[in-house]
Amino acid sequence: MSRRQNVPPQFDDRSAQLEAARARKMARSSHAYVRGNTAQFYEWLATVQGTHIPEGPPIWICGDCHVGNLGPVADARSRIRVHIRDLDQTTVGNPAHDLIRLALSLASAARGSDLPGVTTAHMIEAIMDGYESAFANDFDETEDLPDPPESVRIAMKRASRRTWKHLAKERLEGVRPDIPLGKKFWPVTDQERHSIESLFAEDSVARLATMVKSRADDANVEVLDSAYWMKGCSSLGFLRYAVLLSVSERGEDSPELCLMDVKEAVTSAAPTADGAHVPYDHAQRVVEGALHISPFLGERMRAASLFDRPVFIRELMPQDLKLELDRLTVEDALRAAAFLASVVGYAHARQMDSQTRMVWQKELSGNRANNLDAPSWLWTSVVGLLVAHEETYLEHCRLYALEDEKS
Repeated sequence: MSRRQNVPPQFDDRSAQLEAARARKMARSSHAYVRGNTAQFYEWLATVQGTHIPEGPPIWICGDCHVGNLGPVADARSRIRVHIRDLDQTTVGNPAHDLIRLALSLASAARGSDLPGVTTAHMIEAIMDGYESAFANDFDETEDLPDPPESVRIAMKRASRRTWKHLAKERLEGVRPDIPLGKKFWPVTDQERHSIESLFAEDSVARLATMVKSRADDANVEVLDSAYWMKGCSSLGFLRYAVLLSVSERGEDSPELCLMDVKEAVTSAAPTADGAHVPYDHAQRVVEGALHISPFLGERMRAASLFDRPVFIRELMPQDLKLELDRLTVEDALRAAAFLASVVGYAHARQMDSQTRMVWQKELSGNRANNLDAPSWLWTSVVGLLVAHEETYLEHCRLYALEDEKS
């Protein structure tokens, strides 16, 4: 089995390298820091400044609804929609938290694009317009989404044309049947390899590989290779594996390949609504939340256990893409705000009956500022969070620079 030349860390060296990678990623920009610091977001909401936020109907929320967690997602039949695509923090909670998290992320992206402050104010208005559009008594989320910005249209076109070869080139650097070790993929121990093979020998897990693209239910599923996956930011330090599978039907000479993402599920930073019924097992919580919020993704996920830790598993589809809004024009910023807010709005609205939607929309439309067509609580929350994150981001950069000098 051929491998890349650079030597990845061994098991005992993982923790130190993961912590260093997380610090490096968080220091890249204030926008990256905001996206990777979910805990501080909820710590701020728990302070006096965050107590003026309205309490929406308890529903499944994303819990970490920043821009990077939305994008094109394919279902088991390769149909594509823009959905929330990361549900690690999902819980039954206050939908206002998702709205604020999205607004904060978009405002941070606008600042990173050197857009004027007045654009941020108009973005907040656009967010409310897009979000509230989902709460009509009779809505059709296949028709009522506003026009997407150019960045989203490009991502959707890319997603519709993508094949396994595109995914392999990006993730595996080739279409050969192994995972090349290096910067992102690290070697697993014998114990890890055996445990992963046992996991995918379970019928319910193997079914994930046979449910897409009309693969036969009785197809043979074999683990070809596995690697520890150094990926993400807030999830660094927890279990994360890439698993390459071969799926072959009876009498078939050339098996299909598929790439599985195995990720540890941990405690959500988002507060759960009082009295809400949420699965105690964190992996089951993530899957349940995905089924409610992003059904295209949820139907392709399974909860399991690995090394007595809860993990959730999904096949990576070529059409699954992350949205990148690093450089925004004023027009794109406003369109992105309205479009992405409508995606979140529909994820929330589909869980409510018409009466609940009407009451929540009425709550949202109240408390408007005299000079801003958006609730004052949303504007003051975004401003307060931007200030709080900027201070801690600069301190993070100072400490990172000191550590970098020592090394």
